[in-house]
Amino acid sequence: MVFLAVVTALLAAVSLLWAPGELLALSARAPDLARTIMFELRLPRTLLGLLIGGGLGIGGAAMQALLRNPLASPDVLGPSTGAALGAVIAGYFLGGGVVAMEIGGIGGAMLALALLVALAGRGAGTATLILAGVAISALAGASVNLALSLAPSPYALYDVMFWLMGSLADRSLPQLLMTAPVMLAAGAVLAAQRGRLDTLALGEDVAASLGVDVARLRWTVIIAVGVMTGAAVAAAGSIGFVGLIVPHLVRPFVAGRPGAALLPSALAGAALLSAADIMVRLPLADQEIKLGVFTALAGAPFFLWLVVRSR
Repeated sequence: MVFLAVVTALLAAVSLLWAPGELLALSARAPDLARTIMFELRLPRTLLGLLIGGGLGIGGAAMQALLRNPLASPDVLGPSTGAALGAVIAGYFLGGGVVAMEIGGIGGAMLALALLVALAGRGAGTATLILAGVAISALAGASVNLALSLAPSPYALYDVMFWLMGSLADRSLPQLLMTAPVMLAAGAVLAAQRGRLDTLALGEDVAASLGVDVARLRWTVIIAVGVMTGAAVAAAGSIGFVGLIVPHLVRPFVAGRPGAALLPSALAGAALLSAADIMVRLPLADQEIKLGVFTALAGAPFFLWLVVRSR
């Protein structure tokens, strides 16, 4: 935990003070502009990277512990695509801004969770939940494509496509202030379930015999992860594979205990997304690579390795 905290802090400092020579030169010429860039652009970008990475990390660890499936991730039950649909509708069809997209993203995630409850039922088992989640993801994904096809102008379509690729660039303080309370509250709810998730690893019957309300635990985790994912997608677009990869990197250091992996996964997720955001700023192309594209390119080989190993 201490090592992860130090690494995360160092990466956050690098992200905040990126290109220090240019920043110092700008401070000498135009201190007000340098201050604006630092506190209104770089600080929100850095803190959002920490929050979203940490949220995806702890959400992935919680979903893998709940479903007892190493291939589970925060978006496995549909909140990610539901959040994308809600944010797209709020941002481009209702004429909303940052606040509207944030509310639309969380609302879309909650609607996906409501559909999950309606389809699977409160006492649903793991297999039923996964099947219902796949159906909801397919429906929400098709609805996003429909929304794109009905975009009011080519420029709106262009903006939506780039937003869906995922990025932390040009994020602002209002987005940070909207996202932070939701992410922190949902993360605290998940962290409070650590002991119950460890007990659940022994099996639902054993956990129930030890006093764990399995149905309540299941829906507490699902709703907290859904709200967190909705806020993350509304703020930064779709960023995949972080919630899938991070728990696998952490679990060997906590003796395989799923509940004990939650807090280290939050730190590791924050560090991983911060590192990825630094990588996309390297001058490798004429324009900055989208963060969601980079995490997908980096995470897909790891996912394929997991699938092959699970055979």
